Formats: sequence, C-alpha cells, structure tokens
Amino acid sequence: MSNNKEKLFSEFQAPTTQEWLDKIQVDLKGADFNKRLVWKTNEGFNVQPFYRREDVLKLKTPEALPGEFPFVRGNKKDSNVWYVRQNIFADDAEAANNKALDILNKGIDSLGFHIPGKNVNPNFLASLLKDIECEYIEVNFSTCKKHTLELVELLKAYFEEKGYDKEKLVGSVDFDPIEKMIMKGKDVTSVLDITPDIVNALKDYPHFRCVSVNTEALNNAGAYIVQELGYALAWGNEYLQMLVDAGVDIDLAAKKIKFNMGISENYFMEIAKFRAARLLWAQIVKQYEPKCDCACKMIVNATTSKYNQTLFDSYVNLLRSQTEAMSAALAGVHSMVVVPFDTPYEQPNDFSERIARNQQLLLKEECHFGQVVDPGAGSYYIEHLTDSLAVEAWKIFLQVEEDGGFLASIKEGKIQDVVNATNQKRHADAAKRKEFILGTNQFPNFTEKSDGKTAVVCDCKCADEQSDFKKVESSRLAADFENLRIHTENTKVPVAFMLTIGNLAMRQARAQFSCNFLACAGYKVVDNLGFKTVEEGVDAALEAGADIIVLCSSDDEYAEYAIPAFKYLDGRAMFVVAGAPACMEDLKAAGIENFVHVRCNVLDTLKEYNAKLGI
Repeated sequence: MSNNKEKLFSEFQAPTTQEWLDKIQVDLKGADFNKRLVWKTNEGFNVQPFYRREDVLKLKTPEALPGEFPFVRGNKKDSNVWYVRQNIFADDAEAANNKALDILNKGIDSLGFHIPGKNVNPNFLASLLKDIECEYIEVNFSTCKKHTLELVELLKAYFEEKGYDKEKLVGSVDFDPIEKMIMKGKDVTSVLDITPDIVNALKDYPHFRCVSVNTEALNNAGAYIVQELGYALAWGNEYLQMLVDAGVDIDLAAKKIKFNMGISENYFMEIAKFRAARLLWAQIVKQYEPKCDCACKMIVNATTSKYNQTLFDSYVNLLRSQTEAMSAALAGVHSMVVVPFDTPYEQPNDFSERIARNQQLLLKEECHFGQVVDPGAGSYYIEHLTDSLAVEAWKIFLQVEEDGGFLASIKEGKIQDVVNATNQKRHADAAKRKEFILGTNQFPNFTEKSDGKTAVVCDCKCADEQSDFKKVESSRLAADFENLRIHTENTKVPVAFMLTIGNLAMRQARAQFSCNFLACAGYKVVDNLGFKTVEEGVDAALEAGADIIVLCSSDDEYAEYAIPAFKYLDGRAMFVVAGAPACMEDLKAAGIENFVHVRCNVLDTLKEYNAKLGI
C-alpha cells in the first residue's frame, strides 16, 4: 500500500511559485496583478492572493510549541478551553445574585460583576455572592477606580471567611485608570498611585489578576486591529514599568496584568492578532528578566465588537458576533464575552442574552473548538498574518516608547488623535460604501421600520464634565445611516419609482442598485419590469405618487431616453439617472443634476436628496 502511495505521488510534479504566477497572469488577461489580487490592508502591509511553504520557512512562529515561550500558540498544551463569560450590572445585590445563579445553570462559567462605588461594602458583597461557589468558576469584578482597593480588601476577607483555597480562585478585579484618561479625557493620575497596593493585596492569589488593559474601548471606537494591538502592548508595558519602579517583583507584576481586548469582524486577521499579541507581550515581559517564563503569559478576555453592530436589521449582528467569537476561540483566548445583538438600541433582554451565551456554547460543546490547540498553526496564511501584524504592531509600540510612554502620549493627545482619525476615516469609507455594513449601507431591508428603536446613548455624568485633555470619540460605524433613516421615517417617507427602459440586463442591474442605494435612507422603492416609452414610465410613476423617478437603462441609451424623460416630467418629481454615462455632461447641460452610481458618497447624496425633498 505504501509503495502504491509513493508511486501515485511521484507522478505529480509540484508547480513552482513562478509557475503559479505565470498561470495567474494569463488568467488576468493583462490586468494588473497588484491592483486586482493584492489586498492592501489598513494594518500597513499587503496580503498576497496565495502563500506557499517557502513563505513561512523564514518565520519563527511555526517553530513554537503550545504552552511554551513565547506562547504564540497559546498558553495551554492539552486543550483550548476558554471561560464563557457574561457580565452583570450589580446595582441590586439580590437581583444580580439571582441572575448569576440562573445563568450558571445555563452554561456560563465566568461572571463579571460591575458594582457601583456606593455599594462597595461587606453586606452587599455577601448578598451578591450568596450560594456562588467561587472555586469552581471564574469571578470578575469592577467598580469605581477610587473604590477598587476597598473592593479588593473586602473580597479577600470574604474569600478567607469562606475558607476558599487561594490556588483555586480564578478571576480578576478591573483596575485601569488609564482607560478613563483616554476615553473620558479625565486626569486621574493620582489614582494610579494605589496600583502597587492593589497588586500586593492580591499577591497570595496566583490566578487573580487586578490590573487591566482595556483596549476593548479602542476597538469599539473604530481602531484598526494593528492599532489596538500596538497600543495594548504600550498600555500594558506602562503598568508593568510603573509596578517595577514601585518595587513590585516582576513575576508578581506581570502575573497581575490582564488584557481585555475587542474582536473585530476581520476573521483571519483577528486570529492572527491574538497570536501576535501573546508573542509580543512575552517578548516584552522577558526583557524584565522574570524568574519564570510563566510570567510572560498574556491572559486575554475577548469581547465581540459593538462598533459594527447595527440598529436596523439587528439579527445580522448575530452573524457578526459569531464570526468574531470563532476568531477568538480559535486563537486561544482565556475568556470571552459575546455582546447581545440588541445592545445598540436597548438593555439586552433574556432572549438576546440567551442567544449570546449559546453562540459560545455551540462553538465549545458542539463544534469542539475547545479541544484543539491552535488549529491555525501551520496555515501559511495565518502564520504570515501573525508575523506581519507583529511587525507593524511593534513599530507602534516602539513609537509610543520613543514619545515617552503610553501615559505621556495620552496626556499629549497623540493616541486619541490617531484613534479619532481612524474612526473618522472609517465613517467616511462607510459613507462611500468602501466599508460595507450589511443591512445598513448595503442591501438594507426595504420594508423595515425602526418601530421606536433609538440608539442607546451614554447617560453617565462624566459625559458632560470638562475634559482635562483630549479624549477618544467613539461612535458606531452605522450610526450616521441610522440617524438619517430614522429622521426620514419620522418626517416623510418619499416614494422612489424605478423607470426601467431599454437594455434588459442593464436596466435590471441599475434598478437593483438604485433601490439598495435609496433604501439606505428608508425610502419606499418601487421597481418595475420595464416600459416601452419614457412617457409611459413617467405617467406610471406620477400615478404611483412618486417623489423621485430614477431612470434605469444602459449608458448608450441614456442619450436617447434621459432628456425626453426629464422634459416630459417637467419638475413634477425629482429626476435621477442611475449611472455615470459618457453623456453625463450633456445631460447636466440640459438641467439634469442628480446621478447615483458606485462612486457616489451615498450618505451625502441621500442627505442632499432629503434636503431637496424638504425632509
């Protein structure tokens, strides 16, 4: 049998890279290879259309082993199991406790409690954790930064009272004053002084972390993957250096830092991000010369993004968060939170929270993602992405260090400027449909209404406070289109009538494009099978109560149909030509001023049409 296999394989000669390139060039029929097939990423490097073994032979990442320094292949050797986490706002101890006990019976094994500062007291904590066996699950806590040390002391007292084994307790306390600096512009430098005290207070709890790097906030503000990664390293190093300078042992300091990172929609790039993050963080910690390589492990809680979630067609959010969850699971994160699909417009309800839990449970229990360590290893593509992201993120890290460190860069507003510029660019790209938002700026649900849904806005008091320095301005990518659509819905919904005529294939394609274009603003679109004359089409449109008539035909035929249709309409409705024909200047000279085509800024065009229609 083995001889037959060897003979079979010997009959095939492996093509060389150049042979593949020659074949591709033939198939491109003269088109530019780099323009057609090379992906120019936002992360600062290009991605080729294919990779071969020779491309990764020069890389060091494939040489690593799971559970060993530099941990690019994960922190574990024998499994890929992660904690399934759900966060609870604990303003009422009894209600939060009941909810926690309920979801622990539904697959959750990691709880995240946010406790308002006013509730940090022994009785509240005892009620909150009643009947919860903290040795068997992961427990995470957050509160006002000024009350964090107090919360830590109360937790220690509670754990000791219960007689818990310190080795078995797994969890974290979220202490990250720097997040408030960068996101709110508030100078809370003085609060940083208690960081060593918090770390030392939990020094006997080896699996309980208490200093957080919350780059999830940057993810939700639109930061590119490489920016989140590079700033996460600089952010973590700021805390690490701060603790070491305060006399905290490097092994203890490193083991108390936890990264809370976001997950964007870029599936393979996110897998590579978490692999590159572990690789680079291990290298950073190693420079401090810890006694044990285990101090170099990066512990990550990953949360699916809110940035790309939408209010309209909100069930598509399930598709987004599911691919994001898959990325994080395959990449080997420590724990994960899936954000419920209805988060953009309401407080998540029991149904949406159940679906969010089950999204992880399906991956873990039915797809068995928890049983395979680093399944992306050896993939030429993923190994390349891991290496390329690491290179570009390291450049960002070094630049921040050259600028005096992460804290100094925040005070000067440099990081905020970069993230805000990225967010603005992404919103501009979404307006032009260079960045697609399914169901919002591309293929919207024509008949969907908001039904009173409005975007959830921050009601925290600090939102109106005076900022000490620049802050990150976060807004969901779909927000501009949603605001426009809701405004249209609440004011007047115009009727857009497709006057289809001439070439069958072109008129259908143009009508479909125009319907999708105008429905992004909530317009009622009326498609048609076709008309014999433009007069017949205009009459049908006016009879249907059209506010807008869109002429849909081929470029060649617009010279014949557009001007007669425009003149016959005689201002009784807005006239639009679907496309950018060669005769456009002639049509403009005749008074036709509205055109929709792929080079349009969709958002600006729709705002302009609303203004012309008095909406």
